[in-house]
Amino acid sequence: MTAQDFELVIGDKNWSSWSLRPWIAMKVAGIPFREAHIRLRQDDTKAQILKHSPSGQVPALKWQGVVVSDSLAICETMADLFPEKGLWPDEPLARAMARSAAAEMHSGFVDVRRDMPMDIINRYPGEGHSETALIAARRIVDLWRGARARFGAKAARDDGFLFGRFSVADAMYAPVVTRFRTYGVDLSALGDDGSAQAYMKAVLALPAFLEWEAGAKAEMAERA
Repeated sequence: MTAQDFELVIGDKNWSSWSLRPWIAMKVAGIPFREAHIRLRQDDTKAQILKHSPSGQVPALKWQGVVVSDSLAICETMADLFPEKGLWPDEPLARAMARSAAAEMHSGFVDVRRDMPMDIINRYPGEGHSETALIAARRIVDLWRGARARFGAKAARDDGFLFGRFSVADAMYAPVVTRFRTYGVDLSALGDDGSAQAYMKAVLALPAFLEWEAGAKAEMAERA
């Protein structure tokens, strides 16, 4: 398959956390795609999205005349189409836990998303640290630590990610990594033994993430 087979419709890279998820999964896996950008927070944003996706939301994957909506659904589609890319762990127990972690991010942690919205290029240390957001953040730190200790550090190939090599689970948590950086969350105060911090460094050092970050800076500079 070539880049002409897939068109990924995304929102502004500085803010669109749901767009980052399938985008970084496909980039890390080396799956080619064309990128369509929708500028968010404009009067016509909804109308522009509806030209691409009946859900009225980004991201959306256009493929073979259909539109696959939702970040996790897009990631699952890529994993199905490209099993050789290893977007889920091979070992059944690790794969089950990676799916569980991804699903928990997909449906939960509302307080973190509300109080610490993704903002790639800015820094707001101390802001958004509501009691409920920090409770959710502690759960995330525990999840990261547990995955790294039981699966990642023991994987046949350990690249520093939750289950060893980069997976859909990491794609789902990549925006959270940026949130913790933006809002200066003290991971050690949430029970981190250093493994969650090391995991964040691995995500932030990914060439694919650095490409996304550069895109966010460029887009925001155009808005200035």
